[in-house]
Amino acid sequence: MSRRATGTRTVLPALALVLAAGACTAGQGDAAPRPAPSAASPLPAAPGTPHGTLLTADFGAGTVTFTDPERGAVASVPVGRAPYGLAVGADGRAWVATAEGVAVVDTRTRRLTALVPHRTPTGPVTDGEYRGGGMGIALSPDGARAYVGVNVPGTRGVLEVLDTAKSEVTAVVPVGRRPFDVDVSRDGAEVYLTGHDSFDVTVVAADSLRPRRIEVAPYGTEGGLASWLKPHHTVVRPSDGMLLLPFEGERLAVVDPRTGATTVERMTADTHQHGATATPDGRLLVVGTGAVQPGDGKGPSLTVRSPDGTERVYPLEGPHEDVAVSRDGRTAYVSGGYTREGYWNGITVVDLDTGATRRLPAGARPLGIAVL
Repeated sequence: MSRRATGTRTVLPALALVLAAGACTAGQGDAAPRPAPSAASPLPAAPGTPHGTLLTADFGAGTVTFTDPERGAVASVPVGRAPYGLAVGADGRAWVATAEGVAVVDTRTRRLTALVPHRTPTGPVTDGEYRGGGMGIALSPDGARAYVGVNVPGTRGVLEVLDTAKSEVTAVVPVGRRPFDVDVSRDGAEVYLTGHDSFDVTVVAADSLRPRRIEVAPYGTEGGLASWLKPHHTVVRPSDGMLLLPFEGERLAVVDPRTGATTVERMTADTHQHGATATPDGRLLVVGTGAVQPGDGKGPSLTVRSPDGTERVYPLEGPHEDVAVSRDGRTAYVSGGYTREGYWNGITVVDLDTGATRRLPAGARPLGIAVL
């Protein structure tokens, strides 16, 4: 690829972009969580949501959508403007990072139960790629805390820590710029925030909340904010807790969160990459969004990388954004929202054994995705 040089950043109209930066209301301080809006789900409350139902954060509609993986969308729930990432706890509650705060949804009844304002001022509540507010979000293993990465336009982002029993922000920690992704170590001792515009991962100790920066830039940082060659999503490797950060379908940065030491392994998809996750058996799944410039890389794809480094690359029809995997590890669900032009309103279902795909209409520019 000729992508070794930094790319050119193109600023498009706000609604046309949608890349990543959750927005939030300014100056909320220690305000109590707002009650759920009186508007209920468009469909009646469900007696229960079956296991295997898909949940997406609909950046283009201010909702989350519940989707049967065979039949399609079955319900949508308003959650606040421009939702980006989501995380689902064992208790059935989904925590959704939006431009207005963190929405709490009871996935069993399909009802919004609270909207917790961000404590950090991030400017006007807007849409678009560079809006302020919640982006990546994750839960502690015991479900007691939610960790949300908050984009603060023009400066460093923050980690906001929420007490899930009280539905309130209890701490704020400075991190890198535009925290696309948030991950937690298997033992819950550390939180990892991927700083897209600062070329780094911020490691935050869960007990002391002290941050520590690790630069992750296998192509260098010379392009600064204009560079395409930045980290997007991080996966905590199940076998040893190492951090895996894919770049451009060419390089996989393997980071030791204890020492900051980074090694780089070869990847083969040759495409700009965004969302990533791991299967129960340790395979790495990475969403390829396509060439950043015409002729500079290959098209959209899903990479399936085995623990031994061998890869299968399955083509996708059009750009996608994030990926979740079924409990049995045999099926991937790739959200079609994408944060730039070319998105579509649905999910691509991928058979991980054969690479066979089918498209499932669902949501409105769906970004974050989870399997209930």
